[in-house]
Amino acid sequence: MKISNETKIGALTAIAITVLILGYSFLRGNDVFSSSNKFYAVYQSVDGLTVSKPVLVNGFPIGHISKMELDQKGSTTVELKIDSKYNVPVNTIARLVSTDLLGSKAIVFELGDSKQFAETKDTLQADIQGSLAESLQPIQTKAENLMNKLDSSLAAVNKILNPNFQRNIDRSFNSIANSLQTLEGTTRKIDNLVGTQTGHINGILTNTQDVTASLKISAANLNTITSNFGRVSDDIAAGNIKQTLDNANKAMADLQATTARINSNKGSLGLLLNDEQLYRNLQNASNNLDALFIDLKANPKRYVHFSVFGGGKDK
Repeated sequence: MKISNETKIGALTAIAITVLILGYSFLRGNDVFSSSNKFYAVYQSVDGLTVSKPVLVNGFPIGHISKMELDQKGSTTVELKIDSKYNVPVNTIARLVSTDLLGSKAIVFELGDSKQFAETKDTLQADIQGSLAESLQPIQTKAENLMNKLDSSLAAVNKILNPNFQRNIDRSFNSIANSLQTLEGTTRKIDNLVGTQTGHINGILTNTQDVTASLKISAANLNTITSNFGRVSDDIAAGNIKQTLDNANKAMADLQATTARINSNKGSLGLLLNDEQLYRNLQNASNNLDALFIDLKANPKRYVHFSVFGGGKDK
C-alpha cells in the first residue's frame, strides 16, 4: 500500500502540533503524563516567581508551579503541582525564597511534623523569606562605612607623607644603616678578639675543670669527715655519759672538801697555810740551816774534827 505525500504531510503536521501543545503545556507547568496533587498557597508578593519554577524540599525538586492568579485583594494564589508519591503534612509551610542574587524565586517546603497529610487542592500555609539582596543589605552598609573610613585613613596618610616626613624617614633609614654597619664592625672585632684569646679561654676552661674536680674531691673528704663526726657523736651518745658526769661531780666535791680543810686551821697543811707564826718559825729554821751550811762550808775542820776523830778542842 502506497501512502501519498499529502497523507505524510498531514501526519507530520499533526505530530508537530501535538508536540507543540504538549511543550506549551509543560512550559505552563502542566505535566500531562504524570499523576500529581495540586496544592495552593497565597502570597502578598511574588516578585521574581514565575510558572514552572520548582518546588523544593531540602534542595530536592518534588514539583513545580503550575498556575498563578491575582485576586481582587491584590494577593496572588499559586497553584503547586506535587508528585503524588510524596506526602505533604498539613502543617507544612510553603516558603517563597530567593535562589540567587539576581532575584530568582522558588517555593521551598518546610515539612511539618503532623501525622495527617494534606489532600489535593488544600491550601498550605505560606511564608515569604527576604531576598539575598535584602539579607546582604547590612553587609553592604557596613562595607560602605568601611570604605568611607578607609578613604579617611588614606587621606590622613597622604597628609602625613609630605616631603619633610619623607626626608625624615630617609634620614632615619640612613641612621639605621649606619648603626647596623657599626654593629657589624663591633661583631667582627669581637670575633677577632675571641679568635686571638681562644688559647686563654681554653686554659681558663681547663682550670675551671680542675677546680671542679678538686671541689668534687673536697666534697668527698667533707663527706668522710662528716661521717667520722657522726661516728664520734654516736660513740659519745652510746657511752655512759651519766656515770662519767657523776664521777666528775664526786671528784669536784672531794676537791672542794679538801680545799675547805686546807683553808681551815685544821691539819698540818691548813696550819702551814694559815698560821703566820708557824710560817715565820719555818723561815727562821730555814735561815739557820742556811747559816749552818755556810759555816760548814767555811770551816769544815771544826765540824769534821769533832765528829770524825773525836779529839781536839773546839776553837
